[in-house]
Amino acid sequence: MIKFEHSIFALPFAYMGLFLASTERPSARIFFLVTAVMVAFRSMAMGANRILDRTIDAANPRTRSRAIPAGLLRVRTVVFLTAGFGILYFISCWVLGGLCWMLSPIPFILAWLYPLTKRFTWFSHGVLGIILGISPYGAWLAVTGQFSWVPGFLTLGVAAWVAGFDILYALQDEEFDRSAALKSWPARFGKAASLVTARRLHFLACVCWAAAGWLAELGVSYWLGWILSCLFLLREHWLVKSSGLEKIQEAFFTMNAAVGMILFVSVVIERSAWGG
Repeated sequence: MIKFEHSIFALPFAYMGLFLASTERPSARIFFLVTAVMVAFRSMAMGANRILDRTIDAANPRTRSRAIPAGLLRVRTVVFLTAGFGILYFISCWVLGGLCWMLSPIPFILAWLYPLTKRFTWFSHGVLGIILGISPYGAWLAVTGQFSWVPGFLTLGVAAWVAGFDILYALQDEEFDRSAALKSWPARFGKAASLVTARRLHFLACVCWAAAGWLAELGVSYWLGWILSCLFLLREHWLVKSSGLEKIQEAFFTMNAAVGMILFVSVVIERSAWGG
């Protein structure tokens, strides 16, 4: 039901926010709590998606093999697991305290709203981007308790990046979404416009991550990582354009997983260079 590998999209950016906010190496306690928040939230959000979309998943040939429509898990079981992860999420935020605890209902509400948005707006991809984009800012707040433009640009970049690759991924369901009256971007605007929109969003993501690096006064290691991440995004679009939906899995998982990991490693190297 829940694929852990999907967590590698947002988790590296949460760690980026954590490392950039820290003047020295993050403590094991804060690292563990941020990880607990991220894993619990991601699992809860996936559970919410599976519960609310179970009838749509059953009707879609691509998703009818998922746990609930395939009969591998009962809805009651998924509800129980989702509630458990939700409780773990709130407990972890409470232990972190401060703004993390005060603002914790916002991602929770968005996670339950997101599966419903595709029923009435083509901005559902943007909502998903916002949800995952919160991760670096949340980790920053866990350390500093203060707002800043550095995690702000990281968040904007992640939101644009996620919205872009979610639009590409939704190309697989373009015809089904139209037949089911779902408001995905490809179903509303078509493949050509979706490819252009995704490219523009990923360009915006690269600009935002550059702004974050500039404001944080990061060095050569980060900029090399930034360039490499941008090249991976270019390859993602080349794969989709040249091979169509046949390469969507590689473009979605391999390329996007590399983007986050490369940027995170570049920040860790920078922190090591600072002696943090």
